[in-house]
Amino acid sequence: MNSEADRVADLAGRPLSALTRRDVALALLTVPSEEALGSLPGIRRGMLAAGNPLSAVFWTSAEAILHKIDDGDATVGDVRTWLEATGTEPNGIIGLHVWDETSERSELAAEMHTRLVSHLEERLAAGEIDPDLLVAADPAACQAHVELQERWMTSALPDGRVPMDALLDEKDEELFADWDAADADALAAVQALLGRVGERPLPREELRQSSARLRQDIARPGWPGRLLIECSGLRPRDLPADDAEMWLQLAAGVASPGGPETWDSPDGELGENELAAICAIDHFDWLAVITALAEGGPGTAASAADLAGYVRDYDPADPEDPDDDGPGEADDPDDFFFSDDDDEFDDLTMEGMFLPVVSLWQVLGAIDEDERLTALGWWGLPEALLRVWAPSGDTPD
Repeated sequence: MNSEADRVADLAGRPLSALTRRDVALALLTVPSEEALGSLPGIRRGMLAAGNPLSAVFWTSAEAILHKIDDGDATVGDVRTWLEATGTEPNGIIGLHVWDETSERSELAAEMHTRLVSHLEERLAAGEIDPDLLVAADPAACQAHVELQERWMTSALPDGRVPMDALLDEKDEELFADWDAADADALAAVQALLGRVGERPLPREELRQSSARLRQDIARPGWPGRLLIECSGLRPRDLPADDAEMWLQLAAGVASPGGPETWDSPDGELGENELAAICAIDHFDWLAVITALAEGGPGTAASAADLAGYVRDYDPADPEDPDDDGPGEADDPDDFFFSDDDDEFDDLTMEGMFLPVVSLWQVLGAIDEDERLTALGWWGLPEALLRVWAPSGDTPD
C-alpha cells in the first residue's frame, strides 16, 4: 500500500498505471509545498511499481518547482509554465481565448477545457507530444504544442461547434451583460441625482442659437461638424428637425461615440487619439462629472482639470447625504472604475481623457468660452447621459 501514490490516483480518478504527468502535478499543487516534497519519493515508487514511471526529467522539474515554491521564489507564471510542460495541460492563453481559473469557469468553458485535455492525452499517447522537450523549453516543441491546441480550438467538433468561436461568443455575451448592468445602475443613479436637483428649465433661446450654429457646422466638411456627426451616428441629411432632439443626440454621442472608432480630422484637431480618450471614460467618471455639474448648476467650472478633480473627489456613497436613495450597486465606485489600490489617482491622465470632451461641449454650447457650465449644458448634459444609459430603443422621459 502506497498512500502517497494512491492519493494521486484518487484525485485523478484513474489507476496509477494510467496517470499522466498533469495528474501528478495537479495533486502535488493541492498540498503545501513542504508536504508535496516529502511525498515525491513515495509517489515515484508507486508509479514505478505500477509500470508508469514517467521520466527523470519530470521528477527533477517537480522537485525544482516545489523547492522554488517553498522558498517563496516561484511566481504564478513559473507554476503555470511547469504545469503546461506536462503536455496535457492547455496553455492559459490560446489565440484570443484566456482560460479562467477552474472555480470561475462557466459550464461551457469547463466542458471545452476537459475536451482539450482529453485531446492532448490522445496526442501524447500517439507520440506527438514530448513533455521532456517542453520542460526544457525547446522552441520547436513549444511552438508545435501551441499549434496543436490552436488547431483543435479552431476545428469543428462532431456537433458542429467550434470551441474558439463558442468560448469567445460566451465571453462577449458576459461582457455585454456586465455593461448593461452597469448602464442600468448608472441610469438609476442619474435619475436619483436629478430628483434631488429638481427642475432644470430648458433655455429655449440658447438652444435655438446653438442648434442653428451646429446645423451650419455639420453642413461643412471637417472640424467640428464631422466629428460630432460620427460620434452621434447621425448623418447630415438625417438630422432631426426638432432642435432639442438634435442637440441631445449630438451630446449623447460625445459621451458614447456611436460612429467609427477612428476618424482623422483633416485639420488635425481631433482624431483617433481623442476618440480613444473619450471611450476610456467609464461610468464612474461620467457619474462624478455629471453629479458635480448638475448640483453646481450654471457657472460651475468645467475645464478638463476641473472634471478630473470631480472624478478624484467623487464619493457616491456620501454618508452626509440623507437623501441619497440611489441603487446600492451604483454606490460602489468599484462597479465602474477599476484601479490598483496601491496606485494614486492620476490627475493628468484623467484630465487628458476629458480634454476632447470639453472641446466638444464648447461646440455644443454646454460650456462657455471660460469653460463654465451654461444653462443649456445644465439642462442638456444630464439628459444626454440618461439617453446613453437607457435600455436600447428607450428614451427616458
